[in-house]
Amino acid sequence: MSELFSLHGKRALITGSSQGIGYALAQGLIDAGAQVVLNGRDKAKLAAAAEALGGAETLAFDATDHDAVRAAVDGFEADHGAIDILVNNAGMQHRTELENFPADAFEKLLQTNVASVFHVGQAVARHMIGRGAGKIINIASVQTALARPGIAPYTATKGAVANLTKGMATDWAKHGLQCNAIAPGYFDTPLNAALVADPEFSAWLEKRTPAGRWGNVGELVGACVFLSSAASSFVNGHCLYVDGGITASL
Repeated sequence: MSELFSLHGKRALITGSSQGIGYALAQGLIDAGAQVVLNGRDKAKLAAAAEALGGAETLAFDATDHDAVRAAVDGFEADHGAIDILVNNAGMQHRTELENFPADAFEKLLQTNVASVFHVGQAVARHMIGRGAGKIINIASVQTALARPGIAPYTATKGAVANLTKGMATDWAKHGLQCNAIAPGYFDTPLNAALVADPEFSAWLEKRTPAGRWGNVGELVGACVFLSSAASSFVNGHCLYVDGGITASL
């Protein structure tokens, strides 16, 4: 059973991993035996995160820049070896009522939350296809299935991530890749700092969520290890909700 979930000998690239969910997943994959490559645009933050994790590798690039992504991934594969696992975690949020939502903020959400999944996913998959194996895990959201006021464009992007995941599985399963998504519920992260600090919102969330609380980022690790390991060898195109039951309940 331990071999089924072991990641020893595997290397995982995690986008947006200098803090929050990406950092927690990096720690979890390291604990499962993987070598982890941290990604972000801020080299200083990446270096600090890598040191805190005890020697993770780093690969700085802008996940929204197609050419930069391709050059970085191809260069890393040539110089360091295979990326066996990709976690597309880079993302952002912008909260404004839809009738006043700025067009430039909408475009930035599309680039950060959706286009980055395409750019990095394609660049890494080209190498995985050649090897006949690979794991791609995209970070979706509870907003993949639900909506709430003030974040309609974000909801649209996370719905797109789930469908892009299905498309990846449909195209790449025949090449030995498993492409799945994790959809976190409400977790205490830097992205949600304003909501965590709002007593009214936290009270609403505790009543709305069957588990009755915010999620802790470490509670996403098990799902990520499962989808990264041999244990999920016939799981493809699936969106795994880790949300305390919020999508199961009215």
